Amino acid sequence: MTDHVLTEIKDRILTITFNRPDKKNALTHAMYAKIADALEDAETNDDVRAVLFKSSAEAFTAGNDLVDFQQAGSHDGSEVSELPVARVLRAFVNAEKPYVAAVNGVAVGIGLTMLLHCDIVYVADEATIQAPFVDLALVPEAASSMLLPRLAGHVKAAEIFMLGKKVGADEAVSIGLANGKCSQEDLLPTAEKAAAALASKAPQAIRMTKRLMRGDKEVLGAKMQEENIYFGQQLKSPEVMEAIMAFMQKRAPNFG
Repeated sequence: MTDHVLTEIKDRILTITFNRPDKKNALTHAMYAKIADALEDAETNDDVRAVLFKSSAEAFTAGNDLVDFQQAGSHDGSEVSELPVARVLRAFVNAEKPYVAAVNGVAVGIGLTMLLHCDIVYVADEATIQAPFVDLALVPEAASSMLLPRLAGHVKAAEIFMLGKKVGADEAVSIGLANGKCSQEDLLPTAEKAAAALASKAPQAIRMTKRLMRGDKEVLGAKMQEENIYFGQQLKSPEVMEAIMAFMQKRAPNFG
């Protein structure tokens, strides 16, 4: 399971690669645990000055592995906060080193919400970004219920969250979710160039600038905790059970 996420530190850049191509890089608890370990270490590791997220497959990530999460059992809000995914979300809130993302193919759920915590994002021409939380009878996470409306406006965020609208590369750039789009061949070199530029700059100035731009991390943390409570409630609801069964059976859900 550990090779489903690859990590490497080179030239002061921590590269985190999603590496589960047969499942379109759907993230499991074990994968989240490895990502959390890498991000937590990066914050205190002087050999790391920037973090780059990328994928070794045609998809960036298909989001959470629904079967893996269902098998984890029912959780209330406090229990959800102790899961590996919660460690990753806390790492996003506490991050003071810059994050760069190279998004190819589909980016679903966490594949979208994590971009709201990245500083530089490039998307491939054919990238498709989606946050179908409501379609799965769930709610947004990673403080995205606050960050996406702030970025794109309420009605656009509602379209993405409530209607599950897919966002293409051009729209991702236009709403400020990405810096630019690239061909598949140019995507990774472009992102690597940005990460290298960030790693070469004055680290304290970068940290302070990110801190100032992000704003009060206590507010972010509080929003995540609120989302965790609702998410935990929904995880054990009949709605989620029906949504997952419908997904696995390739049919439309019936919420009565």
